[in-house]
Amino acid sequence: MSHLIKNRLSEIAHAWRPVLYTSALFGVVGCGPAEPADLILRGGTVYTANDDSPVAEAVAVTDGRIVYVGSESGVTRYEGPETEVLDLTGRTVFPGFVDAHAHVLGIGFREMTLNLEGTTGIDDLVAKVASRVASTPSGEWVTGRGWIETFWEPRRFPTRHDLDKVSPNNPVFLTRADGHAGVANSAALRIAGITRSSTPPFGGDILKDQAGEPTGMVIDRAQGLVGRHIPNRNADDIDRALTLVGERSLMLGWTQLQDAGGSWDDVSLLRKRYGDGSFKLRVYKALSGPSGPAQRLLEEGPIIGEFDGRLSVRTVKLYLDGALGSRGAALLAPYSDAPKTTGLLTSEPDSIRPFLVRALERGIQVETHAIGDRANRLLLDLYEEAFAAVPESLRAEKDPRWRDEHTQIVDPADLPRFVALGVIPSMQPSHAIGDLHFAPDRLGSDRLAGAYAWHTLITSGAKIIAGSDAPVERGEPMIEFYAAVARKDLAGYSDSLWHPEQAMTRQEALKALTLWPAYAAFEESERGSIVVGKWGDFSVLDADIMTISEAEILKTTNVLTVINGEVVYRR
Repeated sequence: MSHLIKNRLSEIAHAWRPVLYTSALFGVVGCGPAEPADLILRGGTVYTANDDSPVAEAVAVTDGRIVYVGSESGVTRYEGPETEVLDLTGRTVFPGFVDAHAHVLGIGFREMTLNLEGTTGIDDLVAKVASRVASTPSGEWVTGRGWIETFWEPRRFPTRHDLDKVSPNNPVFLTRADGHAGVANSAALRIAGITRSSTPPFGGDILKDQAGEPTGMVIDRAQGLVGRHIPNRNADDIDRALTLVGERSLMLGWTQLQDAGGSWDDVSLLRKRYGDGSFKLRVYKALSGPSGPAQRLLEEGPIIGEFDGRLSVRTVKLYLDGALGSRGAALLAPYSDAPKTTGLLTSEPDSIRPFLVRALERGIQVETHAIGDRANRLLLDLYEEAFAAVPESLRAEKDPRWRDEHTQIVDPADLPRFVALGVIPSMQPSHAIGDLHFAPDRLGSDRLAGAYAWHTLITSGAKIIAGSDAPVERGEPMIEFYAAVARKDLAGYSDSLWHPEQAMTRQEALKALTLWPAYAAFEESERGSIVVGKWGDFSVLDADIMTISEAEILKTTNVLTVINGEVVYRR
């Protein structure tokens, strides 16, 4: 039996399993004691993300599936001598949180290299590099990620001269938090062969000073000029990174990460770790395209629901532009604070068009990075062209659910097109509360009307899926929930320019972290809400984020993570 046929049968089986399971359960309702459950959660508040019954008191799980949602008195009939009964003592239960846009191995590597999150300025950056250089043999690379100059005074990019002061011999390359720019010292530039006469590749830029010399800053695809000289990580490093991201995610309450890009080697490692039982976190994985790994997926077809639904691979990740902070996002009009540029397209549209049609015909989901209003319009145009190129009946059969990753700056005229085309806006709330400090400078006040337009998209009928883009952001569910409902930075700051009316309600934010990402992964019949027949995935918090003050949300922590009815983390 071919790989494609087997996965299609698996997809059909997963679609029907909750229906059959629920039907069987209804047959025993009211017939005396039920079969004992494996796990019962009671003594708290259960938010189900199910509009028909949004709040409950208890939940029971058998064989990984939810068998009961309701009152505390009703759940007692599922207790047996082997049932694990957890008294929540007032804590709150939610459907398992999903990070709808993360970079799985990138999070792990961040924990293993020089983590520059929270760096307060150039002097702090240089001090951290100096400390790492002191413990690194001469000539070896020093790499790190996480700096962002928009919170510094002065707000300027670091340069090779800053780094040369403390690292004249070790090559240094430090990636900006967004991953779309980096700074190299002189030693690294020499290794990369970057000089005043160097020209950037398509989709990238090499920043130069007034004398025409490279500053050390390389943007988007120009990062590869340096990056290809950094030694590759070995298999042990990659395995360690996966372990770290798994432990961290379960501790925070994530039950699934939707991995935005990668390789078949990543898939092989995940299969190995799921096979030996050492990795519990669900991963919905995209492969990088349009060439390489993506082409193999087109040929072999999707992988759906392996290892009790923990692993699916049915998506290809594409890129159209860079990031707003490094002025790589493609805009329809020039940057307000850099009138000579409108940003960068990082892919040739003609190279994408035939791939999109082929992906649609093969039933492969596409997710495309688009941040600026020009890139977002181009994405919608390209998707629309692909949809028009295949018969409507085929498009309906394939149910593409294609995604726009980031959807940050959209011309208001394009906002209704998401629902019209069935395109899912994949947005990261924490980007908005970080970008509010520099986006007005980059865009001017007029273009902010289409910036992070959550309320407008939701009221038009769109299902926004919320992610963190970690390691670009910290990757914590409470930060994402807070950002969605408060639309303020972590200190509580915002202003009227930032359109507070675009904030989500708490019910919307909950669905953006649970039910709607399940829909985007074709898993809404399997997970995403606490409903009989779905997988028993829960995140249990020590406070009620649906009622407490906005500031208290940031103080809330995860105390219990459950996947497939198995307690995989407890505080």
